[in-house]
Amino acid sequence: MTYTMPATEQLAELICRKHQVLMQLRDIGRRQADLVSGGEIAALLKLLAGKQQLIAALQELERELNPYYAQNSDTRAWRSPADRARCAQLADECNALLEEIVRLEKQGAEQMDARRNEVAEQLQQAHAASHVRNAYQAQRRSIA
Repeated sequence: MTYTMPATEQLAELICRKHQVLMQLRDIGRRQADLVSGGEIAALLKLLAGKQQLIAALQELERELNPYYAQNSDTRAWRSPADRARCAQLADECNALLEEIVRLEKQGAEQMDARRNEVAEQLQQAHAASHVRNAYQAQRRSIA
């Protein structure tokens, strides 16, 4: 005989797993900002690969949670009021984590844009210096 988990226990488990994934995504977002600031591209790319796996896991959790979103939460039968409160607290924390992750992503995008612009400016300056050097050398050859 197999045990079938009641719907509210399954919901609580899914919310708990979502919370764990969101905490990891938040931590990665913080680390990502440090790597962008430091210009550590190789480490950043490795981090982003891991981040992609977490995003896929979050998407799968959302698919599993989707049927619960359509339900009236007041009609769910919980083992205890403490279980219900714990699940509600985790769901609230998930929402706060999502907001923080979105904020970190926006900051990261702005930081990446600024970094890209810095590199582009440095490349332009190097290119201009190269043109000046080449012109100077050409002038020296024509005088000699």
